[in-house]
Amino acid sequence: MSYILKLIFLTFLIVSSSFASLKELPKTEILKLEKLELLKKNNIKINKAFDIGSLYMLNINVKGNNDEVFLTKDKNYLISGVVVDVKTGSQISAPVDLSNLKNKEALIYGNGKDEYVLFTDPECSYCKKFESYFPLLKDKVKIKIFFFPLDFHENAKDLSFYIMGQKTNNQKIDAMFEFNIGDDLSKIKNLKYSKNELDKLEKKLNEHIELGIGLDIQSTPTLFDKDGNSIVWIDMLQKYGIEFKE
Repeated sequence: MSYILKLIFLTFLIVSSSFASLKELPKTEILKLEKLELLKKNNIKINKAFDIGSLYMLNINVKGNNDEVFLTKDKNYLISGVVVDVKTGSQISAPVDLSNLKNKEALIYGNGKDEYVLFTDPECSYCKKFESYFPLLKDKVKIKIFFFPLDFHENAKDLSFYIMGQKTNNQKIDAMFEFNIGDDLSKIKNLKYSKNELDKLEKKLNEHIELGIGLDIQSTPTLFDKDGNSIVWIDMLQKYGIEFKE
């Protein structure tokens, strides 16, 4: 069997197998994996590694860029690409480390027991769609909200400043729901801040952006559970018995 055919067969086997719970490998095992010829030759460092049953999942750093690859248990094949759990349809990915986010959120929504972290853009239509379901989630979840304004949304930073600039958590929640996509934003654009206020808001927002970049966030909304697993927000709604409407 050719090398390419072996990879195709192996990928099929992995995707068709059941996905076990993530089990993080200790540092001693990671150091052994880093001695593999391909990793050593290309100076590839392993940030974290997980045993997922049929193979290892490696969160690696290559020339300053993070990526995820999969290594067979016999250590003969390294697979780059997407692996999907056929039972859930979800892409298999390593949880991220959320420890740097502690107590740095802009606001908290909800009073439920299940905790989540959300990076959102107040001018993102998909974010606003997700947020429209928040009242149905209020008693089920607690969402720690960070702002991650995308460059192509010209009012996103000003809207973020407006929300973050409110005094209380409840006022911030009200401000987050105050405007919809397409609304007149003259109130936001005409706001005047003192230099001290603006410096504080810019520092806080830049901190959120840097935290998001550190988690490799590239789009919004990006949602994590408390353990750092990436969550599709529509799947989250289904978990709590909430019907998603197009």
